[in-house]
Amino acid sequence: MNKEGTILVVDDNKGILTALEMLLLGTFKKVISLNNPNQILSTLETENVDVLLLDMNFSAGINTGNEGIFWLGEIRKYRKELPVVLFTAYADIELAVKAVKEGATDFVVKPWDNAKLVATLLSAYHLNKSRTEVKHLKEKEKILKTQFNNNTELIWGESPSMQHLHNLIRKVAITDANILITGENGTGKEMIAKEIHACSKRKNEIMISVDMGAVTETLFESELFGHVKGAFTDAKEDRAGKFEAANKGTLFLDEIGNLSYALQSKLLAALQSRKITRVGSNKPIETDIRLICATNSNLLEMVANNAFREDLLYRINTIHLEVPPLRERGNDILLLANYFLQKYSRKYEKSGLFFKEETEKRLLNYNWPGNIRELQHSIEKAVIICDETALKPEDFFFKATGSAPATGSANQTLQDMEKDMIEKAIKQHGGNISAIAAQLGITRQTLYNKMKKFGL
Repeated sequence: MNKEGTILVVDDNKGILTALEMLLLGTFKKVISLNNPNQILSTLETENVDVLLLDMNFSAGINTGNEGIFWLGEIRKYRKELPVVLFTAYADIELAVKAVKEGATDFVVKPWDNAKLVATLLSAYHLNKSRTEVKHLKEKEKILKTQFNNNTELIWGESPSMQHLHNLIRKVAITDANILITGENGTGKEMIAKEIHACSKRKNEIMISVDMGAVTETLFESELFGHVKGAFTDAKEDRAGKFEAANKGTLFLDEIGNLSYALQSKLLAALQSRKITRVGSNKPIETDIRLICATNSNLLEMVANNAFREDLLYRINTIHLEVPPLRERGNDILLLANYFLQKYSRKYEKSGLFFKEETEKRLLNYNWPGNIRELQHSIEKAVIICDETALKPEDFFFKATGSAPATGSANQTLQDMEKDMIEKAIKQHGGNISAIAAQLGITRQTLYNKMKKFGL
């Protein structure tokens, strides 16, 4: 028979505690005995108790059961979900009903029947286990729905660099090795991470993504490790952190290079021990995750400058994957451009759109500093503003990649430069307000306001 979790037994009679310990060690992995109820809450802070057997009377000569009811209330304040079975020498049905109304899971009368007692405690244990599993499933369902809604198909392309990366990913995905993905902004590092998860042994479990650049120092531990009710002002209930949510699955830490040096040690400790502790608790929780990190920073350079821990880098960098920038992928640019063209043609109900030859040349020759993300947004804007089925170079708003300003002189004010930019956009697009606003990255109303301001 497989032994179950941990049970806490609280009774003032040491002889009863000894007898129960001998009985219950055959069923539970760990039996903790207390003869003083004042130790209950401190024990719950340090032990992962799954079920509690609580005597109802502790003071000599008092058999009302009120002490048990009181401690039941205190336990429920601290851990509302913990199943509590009450233990009494007096078969008082009225008291039993009161105890159940107060939150007790069940009621056992002394002297007890061994088989019935064990069955009652096992039932309480499995009830708690089911509740926990349902809670975790609901949390995962929420995250999975978000991931599904944000999912985008990964287009590998035909370039040698991407084919090499694809082959490498197929080899490493099936392992549990920690992976570091590097590359410029917009190259699709998160999509690569999702592909690794989808090809891994953990594909049927959840993948949790965390933007480390968006996690503040004050909320770091709560966000990653979770917290218990009352740990801080806004902690109104127990909450699992990202490590717990990703248990058995994949944890993706994006922009790991943005994590402050002070917080890197806390992350390293969790990765080394494979245990986390919720804020406000002393109980370590074991975690089983596959770790994938990503960054656009040069971590080796950061290590040399004492901005990134060397031991953390070694921990996350078992396998290193470098995603090439879009400008180095050759004809993949057109392959991706056509994919996005079809996508946004459907979205905005514009059929028959295609790129003119000079447009394709411009797309291929442009540097794409924002990589795939910039290409995607450029195609979407072009689809929105185009008036013909053939997309022209004028339908795209390519960023200047040089260091010199496109207009104006050193003596110009910001207002003068802004006016010049609007005037040139007006000339370029023949007064097409939608096209001008899209190029300048502002709304039509804002454009109208600025044109009125400058007398244009």
